[in-house]
Amino acid sequence: MQRKTFKTSDGTRLSYISAGKGQPIVMIPGWSQSAEQFKYQIPVFAERYSVIAIDPRGHGESEKVTFGYRIARLAQDIHELISALQLKNTHLFGHSMGCSLIWSYLDLFGFNEIDRLVFVDQSPLVVSRSHWNAQEIAESGAVFTAEQLNASVQALESCEASEFTRNLLASMVTPTMSKDQFEWIVECNQRLPRAIAATLLYNHAHMDWRDQIVRIRQPTLIVSGRKSIIPWRSQAWIHQSIPNSELEIFEETEGGGHFMFIENPEKFNRQVLQFLSRQN
Repeated sequence: MQRKTFKTSDGTRLSYISAGKGQPIVMIPGWSQSAEQFKYQIPVFAERYSVIAIDPRGHGESEKVTFGYRIARLAQDIHELISALQLKNTHLFGHSMGCSLIWSYLDLFGFNEIDRLVFVDQSPLVVSRSHWNAQEIAESGAVFTAEQLNASVQALESCEASEFTRNLLASMVTPTMSKDQFEWIVECNQRLPRAIAATLLYNHAHMDWRDQIVRIRQPTLIVSGRKSIIPWRSQAWIHQSIPNSELEIFEETEGGGHFMFIENPEKFNRQVLQFLSRQN
């Protein structure tokens, strides 16, 4: 695996991991996470594909600029990287907020040169609306009310940021995750300055992707965890909304939290590779 850098049109230096040869697969981590968290996937996927795993701006080893922390700008960064590397017939793989970057990418730049899609555990809309019934909340996958989101943003901008981050991440893993693995996730997460994390979370949480999701026709794999912070019924809704899609739900005993690709990489890698290798 090699670390490489790329400069965006607004002068931001982004870091990404490059490995393998073949059809490209671009891997995008979630909010405040880093490409390093795909360490159990990259070498395995690189046996068959050209893997490009990116640290979005401000995340991981990418430059901590003070601007551009919006889903649309991060999606444009992905588009500029794909263009700069001249990638063709690309698979897009997103975890958590990384899925939102893909949905924004498709909204802004269309479906040309995109082959297959892998969506790992992201709600179509993170913040619920006060007039919704229980079914609407479940299908949207909302994890915050507006008041809870505002409180979360305030915590990230305060001296409580580190404790809030740790508690939020603790809600995303199953009890069987080792202490060392959890501490590593926390360390990766906090590489994004907390005030920037607050700005990005606020923008990310208000984006409603349901109208974009129903337009997808590419072969798509949706991966969820039965005990994830992201309600699994929202992932079933995504599956029902995309005609040519498959749904895989990891049970709690299979590491079925938000980071199932870390808790059970063997099953996760097998499912993704089987999906990518299927004939259309």
